[in-house]
Amino acid sequence: MYSQSPGASLDIEALSGICGSISIACWIVVFSPQIIENFRRHSADGLSLIFIFVWLLGDVFNILGAVLQGVLPTMTILAVYYTLADFVLLGQCFYYRGFTLSDGQPTSDEEAIADEATEDSPLLSQANDISTRRASRPTAADAERPRRSSSFSSFHSHLAQVDATHLSPATPLIASSKPTTDPPAVSSKKTTSAFRIFLFNTTALVLICAAGVLGWFLSTRSARSHYSHHHQNISPTSESAGVRFDLWGQIFGYFCAALYLGSRIPQLLLNYRRKSTEGVSMLFFLFACVGNLTYVMSIFAYEPGCAKMQHEYAASQCNDGEWGREYSTYILVNTSWLIGSAGTLLLDLMIFVQFWIYRNNGR
Repeated sequence: MYSQSPGASLDIEALSGICGSISIACWIVVFSPQIIENFRRHSADGLSLIFIFVWLLGDVFNILGAVLQGVLPTMTILAVYYTLADFVLLGQCFYYRGFTLSDGQPTSDEEAIADEATEDSPLLSQANDISTRRASRPTAADAERPRRSSSFSSFHSHLAQVDATHLSPATPLIASSKPTTDPPAVSSKKTTSAFRIFLFNTTALVLICAAGVLGWFLSTRSARSHYSHHHQNISPTSESAGVRFDLWGQIFGYFCAALYLGSRIPQLLLNYRRKSTEGVSMLFFLFACVGNLTYVMSIFAYEPGCAKMQHEYAASQCNDGEWGREYSTYILVNTSWLIGSAGTLLLDLMIFVQFWIYRNNGR
């Protein structure tokens, strides 16, 4: 006789299943916000091409490692889905930026303006300065023009930049001070916009997590129904299969972890050089963080086969030290995936720090 059917109580196996389902739900939609952001802006300048390319290589090794190691079929299917989504992001980058494998760099004029800008500099926009510098560069066509026409054009361009109020003798030629704070209307608009973004991201995350929990519930209910019809054909020895260790699966798994960790570095550097996260979807990295966190939790929330038999059968099935040995072997087999997910989670948190630091830049 059997004490209870599987899934009858919220035990450690159920916790692992819930975390795994939430992780799968997050990873299914993780690329959608960034793809929509690129399409909305008609640009992919916010993404690092090296980041996407290295992530693609990591997904390829993830497929190889998952197949050789014999992980759950769901993880293999997701790895294939990640690879296809990577190609979509790469296609967007090549479409909007041209076929190039390098990230955009600031021009020499922009770097020069950034180096010369101080608090005592005139309050002129960098765009006007760059345009003035480029316009002042002599060309072959300019050399052929009469000197008088060139002088008149130069005088006209300088005159256009002078405020008419300074022509009065009573008004000194001093640049007006820039307001240190935004007007109340602008500040209120920024606050409202930030609150709407926060509300939208939170709602989307809650809905995805709820979908993951619902998916776990439905799959568990289906498995329980299947168990009730076929439990007479199940024996203790048929469910106590050990964890398999494959050498090449582990090698590809560690390659995958190294590539996942290295993929975030180009994006961090690009955000730092641009001093902005404009064009990068926060929801993209938010789903990635939650997906990695719940994936790590689902791995640690593992119940060895002997313990499962102990729940399902009246007699204890775990021998002395068997529980610890099987759990340790399971963690060892999944170490590469743990390193990749946990390490990527920490790097994604650094990207969220950049979102906070550069929140007012480029807006």
